[in-house]
Amino acid sequence: MNDLYERWKRTVEMLELEGIIKSKEVKEAFLKYPRYLFVEERYKKYAHIDEPLPIPAGQTVSAPHMVAIMLEIAKLKPGMNVLEVGTGSGWNAALISYLVKRDVYTIERIPELVEFAKRNLERAGVKNVHVILGDGSKGFPPKAPYDVIIVTAGAPKIPDPLVEQLKPGGKLIIPVGSYHLWQELLEVIKKKSGDIEIKSHGGVAFVPLIGEHGWKE
Repeated sequence: MNDLYERWKRTVEMLELEGIIKSKEVKEAFLKYPRYLFVEERYKKYAHIDEPLPIPAGQTVSAPHMVAIMLEIAKLKPGMNVLEVGTGSGWNAALISYLVKRDVYTIERIPELVEFAKRNLERAGVKNVHVILGDGSKGFPPKAPYDVIIVTAGAPKIPDPLVEQLKPGGKLIIPVGSYHLWQELLEVIKKKSGDIEIKSHGGVAFVPLIGEHGWKE
């Protein structure tokens, strides 16, 4: 495991040198929860490579640089109420939990991945992440309103329920665009008036957000 960690540490340092990891908090989170803790055994030796990796059910865990970019945009602080849509391996939820130091809610529509993420989180010693089986495009009203909602799948448009579940001043980070090929990473800020401001952070490629307010299966 030491060799895995040393390789991972070098990746984190590279992302910092490239200006992708900007804050000491995100760097600490990456060092606390290396990606190799959240992939299958056969992929652990590749976890330090800055590319997406396969996880069960034909899905992927994002490349480290992409996860870092989204977390830096989110500017998470201790005490923030955060919803993640698209649990996948559980890695991003673990990083979020380290940054906010409180319970984090994450929704996954695929039962196999719900169990995969729960096992990974338990093995990593993460106790404050709640993995929910459901349609994340509808958000999770029981714990709303949220300071930040992070969506790790590409939507055809900004889902209204997610904007509605933001606090005034809250933000939604979501890829929006085409199915599976190319999206634009959007930062949607909900103003106190209820209006929204949208900032673009460039092109990305995510698996599709499937659900009532996403793509249909």
